[in-house]
Amino acid sequence: MAKLNWGMIGGGKGSQIGPAHRLGAGLDGAFSMVAGALDHDPQAGRAFAGDLGIAPDRAYGDWREMLAGEKGRADRCDLVTVATPNATHFEITKAFLEGGFHVLCEKPMTMTVEEGEEIVKIARTTGRICAVNYGYSGYSLVRHMRAMVARGDLGAVRVVVAEFSHGHHADAAQADNPRVRWRYDPAQMGASAQFADCGIHALHMASFVTGQEVERLSADFASTIPSRQLEDDAMVNFRMSGGAVGRLWTSAVAVGRMHGLTIQVFGELGGLRWSQEQPNQLYWTPTGGRVQVIERGEAGLSPEADRTSRVTIGHAEGMPLAFANIYADLAEAIRAEKGGRPMDAAADLYPRAEDGLRSMAAVHTAVASAREGGVWMDARPPMLR
Repeated sequence: MAKLNWGMIGGGKGSQIGPAHRLGAGLDGAFSMVAGALDHDPQAGRAFAGDLGIAPDRAYGDWREMLAGEKGRADRCDLVTVATPNATHFEITKAFLEGGFHVLCEKPMTMTVEEGEEIVKIARTTGRICAVNYGYSGYSLVRHMRAMVARGDLGAVRVVVAEFSHGHHADAAQADNPRVRWRYDPAQMGASAQFADCGIHALHMASFVTGQEVERLSADFASTIPSRQLEDDAMVNFRMSGGAVGRLWTSAVAVGRMHGLTIQVFGELGGLRWSQEQPNQLYWTPTGGRVQVIERGEAGLSPEADRTSRVTIGHAEGMPLAFANIYADLAEAIRAEKGGRPMDAAADLYPRAEDGLRSMAAVHTAVASAREGGVWMDARPPMLR
């Protein structure tokens, strides 16, 4: 089967997220990296593209040059990944969708709800895929959690507790370090820092696993280091469309926490617990029963988990393999479209533009709620109410 052509904007040399995307896209051999505008410095971007084996005529100086260059090619990119600073996501994603390209955008998809609604409308009008990289939803056992909830193993979901807390920004002496400071700068981050950066991963995970959307929320934000304009710790309570109660804590000052993404789901018939730092184990406790450990790769898991388990049981799988599962979903979707066939239902799990829109609506609602002392507010974007 011929490889699909893939291009990337951002994610250049020294990028935190770029290598994970390149590993994820290349893992299954479904995509070939053929084009890129990889750095805000055109010369550095072209040089790094050459290091990655991209032909000189497709090593672009910026995204506009890449859009113009790729639009006219018979072998144009089948998928373009946008991994640039947050404030640029809307403009670039919009331009490539309107240019007829499928797009995978890093989160947050946009900076405002209005921009998010425009992206959703463009994706629907053009028929192009606009996926958002909530990459942690690619983990095999996260998908098994979703399958267990969907088939009724937990009964009605009562409570979901999500966390994404770390301590990497806890040192006040480092508050003015440029690598830290920009994350608390409204000009670069928008209305929210920690919740928009990490909290929305946990919020998306809650919706992804339960199959319910956040409808209302109440938030409390704190800037524990006084020089910060935006929050470095947040607690968000929320109510979901299927009746579940949600609790979310996200922090950048939780000393001793390394990554801290966890999800717990409690239902009538049992509870589930999963942590990103130990992704090979899912803990399942039936009501009145003992704790059971479900191992990634073991026999008898759901099709969604089997499809996304890539190495034999007992060997660690990590974040780049979770990203690879998002890329595998997208490869299946693109090939199904090209072949005029339905896509594999077990692969139809990649996060959509609507997910990015709901996240941005939740961010702005949480900011408003926190300013009003935690008053409960409607967290749904207007076009999805």
